[in-house]
Amino acid sequence: MAKVQTRYVCQSCGAVSAKWQGQCPSCQDWNSIVEENLSSGMPKGVAKARAIPLTALSERIEEAPRRLTGIAELDRTLGGGLVPGSAILIGGDPGIGKSTLLLDAAGRLARSGVRVIYISGEEAANQVRLRAKRLGLTDAAVELGTATNLNDILATLDQGPAPDAVIIDSIQTIYSDALESAPGTVSQVRATAQALIRFAKSRSSAMFLVGHVTKDGQIAGPRVLEHMVDTVLYFEGERGHQFRILRAVKNRFGGTDEIGVFEMTGEGLREVSNPSELFLSDRAEGVTGSVVFAGIEGSRPLLVEIQALVSPTPAANPRRTVVGWDSGRLATVLAVLDARAGLGLGNYDVYLNVAGGLKIAEPAADLAVAAALISSLSGKSVDHRMVVFGEIALSGEVRNVPQAQHRLKEAKKLGFEHALMPKSDKTVMKGMKYQQVASVQALVDSLSGNS
Repeated sequence: MAKVQTRYVCQSCGAVSAKWQGQCPSCQDWNSIVEENLSSGMPKGVAKARAIPLTALSERIEEAPRRLTGIAELDRTLGGGLVPGSAILIGGDPGIGKSTLLLDAAGRLARSGVRVIYISGEEAANQVRLRAKRLGLTDAAVELGTATNLNDILATLDQGPAPDAVIIDSIQTIYSDALESAPGTVSQVRATAQALIRFAKSRSSAMFLVGHVTKDGQIAGPRVLEHMVDTVLYFEGERGHQFRILRAVKNRFGGTDEIGVFEMTGEGLREVSNPSELFLSDRAEGVTGSVVFAGIEGSRPLLVEIQALVSPTPAANPRRTVVGWDSGRLATVLAVLDARAGLGLGNYDVYLNVAGGLKIAEPAADLAVAAALISSLSGKSVDHRMVVFGEIALSGEVRNVPQAQHRLKEAKKLGFEHALMPKSDKTVMKGMKYQQVASVQALVDSLSGNS
């Protein structure tokens, strides 16, 4: 009989310890270490090793076939549709709309004539049916099941013809009898996900796995779960906003950093085909501290409003509040404006917001953020028909950013007439007027003459 060994595994990062500790030494989380049993020793009857076939890089490449889900924004994020045999992990905050989106996709796929199985481990069948009724999907031939035992789920999936798509909601609720640990632990998540992915690969079924997220917004459990799947999608959005962003952070069959935009309504999620127009729909004219940034998310140009408020403060440590942008990046821009343009922002509270609940990561937003700060500080508004983009270096220089042509094309399509951009950028768009700056000092001088 194999000897039983014990180890202690952090449920947040997957780090292994020889003894229990109150705080994980790797990720510093408290009370996240759980005891797990392991069976050591070599099992009897190990099969003889066999050589695997090797192929050349020059062999013919077969394009992966795609199956459209019927939701254009989801298909865009996936890289053009579902690939048979692929494993897709989707994570997001509770109540953000993960189950609603996947049930909608399941219903549309079923209506197109493919076999779809939806396994719910968190909700009863009647709860899923109520959601389907609200979405108008009661006539869709989705095969619904509620289970949490891995063996029962695999036995169900093996019945009849292979399903074209399988949805598991969620992977943290599934458990295997072969392990003694509780559902949602590192060992259970790893084992159950591996078994489900193996089934998907062997039967050419597209497998959706819903994953819980931690307080930091990361998918719960070790990063090994993200390494096992082919595609990782994050569903983002602020509770106070109706917009939802589906972002691809890993995709073996398409581009990363692609996004899909949805609007949460009473009848479920509605696709937003032109998110730039929606993000700018409530924008007022002549407001100080408001600038339109022409950004790129994946392959999609996106125009979004950046709002800044600069307020004097007697406090020794001024506030720096950021929503939708990197706080470290804001600190860098403030330091450059102080050192290279002498604005003296160290005596002001600074509040920065990206309208609509969108999160921006690209450095091209530097110039737009700086323009919004200067506008709020000077009390002079930026032309509401102007878009801004450019990266700011520590030297105060304004540098080029990629895909300027796509940014300007989207701006012109939405009726913008001016562009504030780096001086070294030679991109030309017919019908657009340009205001080019080489440094943050030139930006201050340029905006001081605007009304």
